[in-house]
Amino acid sequence: MTISVGDTLPDVKIVKATAEGPEAVQSSEYFAGKRVALFSVPGAYTPTCSARHLPGYVEKVADLKAKGVDEIACTAVNDAFVLGAWQNANDAAAVTMLADGNGDFAQAVGLTMDGSGFGLGQRGQRYSMVVNDGVVEQLNVEAPGDFSVSSAEHMLGQL
Repeated sequence: MTISVGDTLPDVKIVKATAEGPEAVQSSEYFAGKRVALFSVPGAYTPTCSARHLPGYVEKVADLKAKGVDEIACTAVNDAFVLGAWQNANDAAAVTMLADGNGDFAQAVGLTMDGSGFGLGQRGQRYSMVVNDGVVEQLNVEAPGDFSVSSAEHMLGQL
């Protein structure tokens, strides 16, 4: 079942990409006590994710924070090393990278996609959400192949 506005995020292990290396954390701990603008990409270094999705959030960090967001985070079914390298390659230090290497978070929120036709296997869908103290406040799920409602610009319009 897909997560909905008003639902509490499921508690699963995710891995933060940090300068010191991967840091495992429980999602309930990470999202506790703060308002997070979370976006999900099918994969680091993929075309739309690298050219538009991540750069849009990097560009809008100050605007999102001015609207009451404490932290901006990106999740993908990639390992923390790949997400850390992607973060560095895109000057995205202001965006917390949350690795979902096994797809546990994507499965738990019911937002997976089958990218097998492109050699990607099971991945997380492209979406964005605002999470306030672990509760979904906004949810924007893209139609397959689209990029509009999960953008930083769209999220800013909702805040």
